[in-house]
Amino acid sequence: MWHARTTETNSTGSAAGSPAAATRSRTKAGWYPVVALTVDALGVGVPVALVLRLQHQPYAYAGAVVAALSWVAVRALRRRYARRELGESRGSLPVLHDWLILLGVLAVLRAAADLHHPALLCLAILLPAPVLTLICSKLTWHHLVAARREAQVVTRVLVLGEPAAAGDVAEHLAGRTEHPYVVVGVVAIGEGPVRTGAPVAVRLGATTPEAADGDTCHVLTAARELEADIVLVAAGPRMAGERLRRLSWGLHDAGTELALAPGLVECAVKRLETTSAAGLALLRVAPPLRSGVQPVLKSVMDRAGAAFGLLVLSPVFLAIGAAVRLGSQGPVFYRQVRVGQGREPFVMWKFRTMFLDADARKAELERANEHDGLMFKMRRDPRVTRVGRLLRRTSLDELPQLINVLLGSMSLVGPRPPLPEEVARYGDVELRRLAVRPGMTGLWQISGRSDLSWDETVELDLHYVDNWSFTSDVDVMARTFRAVVDGRGAY
Repeated sequence: MWHARTTETNSTGSAAGSPAAATRSRTKAGWYPVVALTVDALGVGVPVALVLRLQHQPYAYAGAVVAALSWVAVRALRRRYARRELGESRGSLPVLHDWLILLGVLAVLRAAADLHHPALLCLAILLPAPVLTLICSKLTWHHLVAARREAQVVTRVLVLGEPAAAGDVAEHLAGRTEHPYVVVGVVAIGEGPVRTGAPVAVRLGATTPEAADGDTCHVLTAARELEADIVLVAAGPRMAGERLRRLSWGLHDAGTELALAPGLVECAVKRLETTSAAGLALLRVAPPLRSGVQPVLKSVMDRAGAAFGLLVLSPVFLAIGAAVRLGSQGPVFYRQVRVGQGREPFVMWKFRTMFLDADARKAELERANEHDGLMFKMRRDPRVTRVGRLLRRTSLDELPQLINVLLGSMSLVGPRPPLPEEVARYGDVELRRLAVRPGMTGLWQISGRSDLSWDETVELDLHYVDNWSFTSDVDVMARTFRAVVDGRGAY
């Protein structure tokens, strides 16, 4: 996987091609801010002007200009047009936060100017703004990710640290393509193999702080040869305290950026807080949310959403039930024991998508398992009925799990509910997935489903367990609709 995040280098480690070409390939497209500003301004201004004009409301054009400038100002003050931010997020929550601020700003202006435009009309004409902004940010994000798969628009990183720690950081960064960091070299502290495909530019000794001034010269030389934009220090006892401080002085005086990797994996930024004590810079890691208002809101949303869904979707249940019954012999629903929060077993409900002898035939198909982990998955499972394939493709077979959500054994959002035989083979890491209620959808559902490897599935579930919040659940549910329509990995 390493080759996907490296750039071509010549014998000295410099990027292939002219310096100008290398600079262009590492810079975001110039149309990013232009398109973002244009979409934001027109997304507010045009609907406001048109609707107020058609409704014969006063100050239609003036109101459109004020609304558009306010939306752009809110987005600018929250640094949405900064080069570092553009294209880096496709989430809906930041856009929603900005839009709520816009509503507050315009409400104050409306009251100050003593205007009497209908409140509901004002709210309705502002609805296209966040939708268009979100579409624009998603398209930009997809364009940026595609460019980074070709090692374009990247930040060239020189990793510094002890061989094991530096190798871990380099491999972790190389394992994904959606972020801007691409490792171009390693500065190893001490002897030992560095488990990565990046070249070892130089090795530093375990020197005393007074002798560490020579570190800067070696690191800067390596950074210049490899055209590194930033030096990333992997946490370790041989590069800390006074030695790290002296290195930071030298790098900053030379205009080279420095970053520290504390060794935390899959810890959301919102859980991190920088503080200090006795002159020490500290990084506080907030514990996962397990009590308080947000878990209560999650439970309320689960029960209310499940009850509403069962009521509204009752005609769909009847239609699917009839199709299942006519498609093959057997009951409409399939009940299976799964393991929930705290290793408590529960009966999970689904529409039946397989023939009646499916469980008995699983053993004979074990060798055909296409999944690399503890789950059993086949793209063309012969046990699946014709109706079942359609239900799985559209995820309609999972709708009866609303019953489990209503009963409290599952949540709308959470990790995938595992089978008892899978849990029996879990280690300590995998068991942490059971710290929260399993969900009908989750990060696994919106990130590729069965196309993911076992390690990727576990990693996504652990990320959810440690970093979930009520707002992130809302974001996952919004992105689930696109994943269901796409159907990728559903079989």
